[in-house]
Amino acid sequence: MDLRIFTEPQQGASYDTLLAVAKATEDLGFDAFFRSDHYLVMGDGDGLPGPTDAWVTLAGLARETSRIKLGTLMTAATFRLPGVLAIQVAQVDQMSGGRVELGLGAGWFEAEHTAYGIPFPKEKFDRLEEQLAIVTGLWGTPVGKTFDYDGKFYQLKDSPALPKPAQEKVPVLIGGMGAKRTPELTARYADEFNVPFSSVEDTGKQFGRVREAMRAAGRDVDELVYSNALIAVVGGDDAEVARRAAAIGREVPELKANGLAGSPAEVVDKIGRYAEQGATRFYLQIMDPKDLDHLELISSQVLPQVR
Repeated sequence: MDLRIFTEPQQGASYDTLLAVAKATEDLGFDAFFRSDHYLVMGDGDGLPGPTDAWVTLAGLARETSRIKLGTLMTAATFRLPGVLAIQVAQVDQMSGGRVELGLGAGWFEAEHTAYGIPFPKEKFDRLEEQLAIVTGLWGTPVGKTFDYDGKFYQLKDSPALPKPAQEKVPVLIGGMGAKRTPELTARYADEFNVPFSSVEDTGKQFGRVREAMRAAGRDVDELVYSNALIAVVGGDDAEVARRAAAIGREVPELKANGLAGSPAEVVDKIGRYAEQGATRFYLQIMDPKDLDHLELISSQVLPQVR
């Protein structure tokens, strides 16, 4: 069972704060540091000191860490042209020595596009499909050959398809609760499928749809990693859980119902229920990135029980 740390920097985190979290992630034995790809705070917070760019952040962390995987949940396809994204990810993979994973999604938060002058197209899912084809196609083109693509939204001609990532294949993550196209795209392009912030029951249903799509595509269902992203609020006692919940403006009962919250024993039990549906990897959404004691508690009292 992999436990990964997942941050939401748009809510308010500098690069230095994220670096401290990433180093703690590595030192405490977690598998990976992931971050969201957003440019605008959500909810009532002020978002200070302001947004950080996902791939600029990961480039810096690639040089300041040595073991952990680094990636996004999820890079928004609306933010970057696919050829540029392929170059960025390949370069960060080289900078990290082959530790990058790409989570790629359609993009959904219209307000952040408006706030920073980013087009917000209607055909987001169709664009995502073309981006997946282009990014993986560029990486998969042999050195010395060229890559062409003639799509509705993107056209590439005589691309040298460079640079190449350090890894032979950068793992691609797709996620979401779409009933048809999401599973189909997963079966065509993904190495991992992620269910974000959903119940055990809904997770089981979506994993089932993805497995059906994998079979229809002629792929072994076990080729895929099945994962969940869930908010984590863990405490050694009820008072500590309540303190951490209050610090992020949430209520304990709601967190226990919808996330991984409570004592270490409660969290281990909840992880086990998701594991029964097939999940083998968990992204622990940490909403207070300055609370490094939180990570230490999870590392010492949760991580050993699920490995």
